[in-house]
Amino acid sequence: MYLLFTILAVIVCVLLGAIVMVQNPKGGGLTSNFSSSSQLMGVQKTGDFLEKGTWILAIALMVLSLAINVSVKGVSGNANPDSQKIENASKSSGPAPAPINLPPSKKGK
Repeated sequence: MYLLFTILAVIVCVLLGAIVMVQNPKGGGLTSNFSSSSQLMGVQKTGDFLEKGTWILAIALMVLSLAINVSVKGVSGNANPDSQKIENASKSSGPAPAPINLPPSKKGK
């Protein structure tokens, strides 16, 4: 599932980059090329389409990012149950006390 979400996120990023590169911040870009009235979509409709496409792809990228985060946390939580058992056992046992070595006592001198 993680791989599928990652591939979809890369595709959305490429499409989002392409749509942003087509737009011009000063109102030109692709919309200025459709200045003739015989086109199927007019200038305003092309701008609206690019703006809606940008918003849709940006929202899709956010949703995919959240889905990737959830899928990674789900995979890492169930990846190795034995490591959790070892971790829990080491937490509960605690460190062993150090042995006490006393020096031999001197008698009678």
